[in-house]
Amino acid sequence: MARKNAFYAQSGGVTAVINASACGVLETARQHPDRIAKVYAGRNGIIGALTEDLIDTSVESEAAIAALKHTPGAAFKSCRYKLGSFHENRAQYERLIEVLRAHDIGFFLYNGGGDSQDTTHKVSQISAELGEPIVCVGIPKTVDNDLPITDCSPGFGSAAKYLATSLREAAFDLAAMSRTSTQVLVLEVMGRHAGWTTAACALAAEQEGDAPHVLLMPEVAFNEDRFLAKVTDAYKRYGNCVVAVSEGVKTPDGQFLSAGSKDAFGHAQLGGVAPLIASLISAKLGLKCHRAVPDYLQRSARHIASKTDVEQAYAVGRAAVEFAIAGRSAVMPAIRRISDAPYRWDIVEAPLSKVANQEKLLPPDFISPDGFGITEAARRYLAPLIIGECYPPFKDGLPNYVKLQNAAVPEKLASTFTVQALTTAGG
Repeated sequence: MARKNAFYAQSGGVTAVINASACGVLETARQHPDRIAKVYAGRNGIIGALTEDLIDTSVESEAAIAALKHTPGAAFKSCRYKLGSFHENRAQYERLIEVLRAHDIGFFLYNGGGDSQDTTHKVSQISAELGEPIVCVGIPKTVDNDLPITDCSPGFGSAAKYLATSLREAAFDLAAMSRTSTQVLVLEVMGRHAGWTTAACALAAEQEGDAPHVLLMPEVAFNEDRFLAKVTDAYKRYGNCVVAVSEGVKTPDGQFLSAGSKDAFGHAQLGGVAPLIASLISAKLGLKCHRAVPDYLQRSARHIASKTDVEQAYAVGRAAVEFAIAGRSAVMPAIRRISDAPYRWDIVEAPLSKVANQEKLLPPDFISPDGFGITEAARRYLAPLIIGECYPPFKDGLPNYVKLQNAAVPEKLASTFTVQALTTAGG
C-alpha cells in the first residue's frame, strides 16, 4: 500500500486516559514513516473532518507527544456528534470522503465509545461504496465500560479507581460525623444503562460493614420499599449508610428516575438522581442525608489513574496503527483477559459490525441476590482494573499537563460545512 496520511480524532465524553491512546497512535505512526506520512487530527472529532478543520501533529515535539500519556481531557477536543444513515445524509459522507481525499488520507482512526465505533464502521462502508480505499480502525474508550467483546474499556479503570478511592475517604468522614451530623451519604456516579461504575464503588469495601452499603444499578429495577428497608438495616448495623447510585437507575416500568433533555446522540440527558434518593431517605426515614455528584471529576481524574488503564489505553492506540498499516479495516483493537490473578491480557481484533451500537451490561452473576451489591465474581473481574499507580509529574504542587500547539492544516477545499450547521443537524 502506498504511503498515506492518517486521520485521528477523539469522540464522546473524554476520559483520564484517552490522550494515552492518542500518544500510542502518534508515537507508533512516527515509527512507520514508510507507511504513514503525517497524522492529521480532527479538531472536535468527526466535525473536524467534515469542516476540514485538521491539526498537523507532525509539528509537535516527541516530548510533547509523550506527555499526552499523563494528560487528561482530549488533546484535539472531542464532540458529541453522530453521523446519520448514508441514504439520509449522503452529502455529509460525500463531504467527509472529499476532505480525506483532498488531504491524501488513507487511514481513519476514531477513538470513542459505541456511537464512535458506529461512525467508524459507517465510514468503512461508505469509503468502499464511493470507491475510496480508506482503512478504518476504531479505538475503544468509555468510562461506562459498556463496549462489547473487549474485556474492559480504556477510561473505566481510572474512573473506577477514583470512585472507589473517593468513596472510601468520604466514608471515613461520614463515620466520624454520623452521631451528630450526616447519617447517610448518597454518591451519584455515571452509567446510563450499565452499572459498571456503580459496581466498582464496591471495591472501596475491605470487610463486612465497610461502605458502600447499598448499590443502585440500572440493571436492577428500583423498588422503593426494599431500598428503604436496606438503608434502615445498614444504619442500624453500622451507625451510618453510604449509597452509590447510577445516574441511569430505572423504575420497574423501565423509566429513568431522573431524565431531562436529550444529548447530541439522542440519549436522555441524565443527572440529578442523588437529590431524589437523598430526599426520599430524609422524608421516609428521617435520617440526615448528604449527596455528592463527582460528575466530570470521575472521568478526568488523571492524578489517580490506574496504571493498568493507562497501559491498556496506550496499547489500543498502538495496536490501531498496527492494524491499519496491515490493512485490517472495519475492526477495533480489543483487550482480551488471559487470567485474573495475576491479571494478564493482550490485544485482539474485534469486528466493528459486532461492536457498533452494542452495550455490555453487568452480567446477572455479578449482581448479589438482593440486587444491592456485587458478587465475588464481579470483584475478581473489577479488582485488577484499578491496580497500579501512574502519577503525572507535578510542578509547584499541581499536576503538570501538556497543551499542544494544535497547528491548523491549510484548507484545500471550499468551506461548505459549518460547525453551526452540523451541530444543529446532528443527531
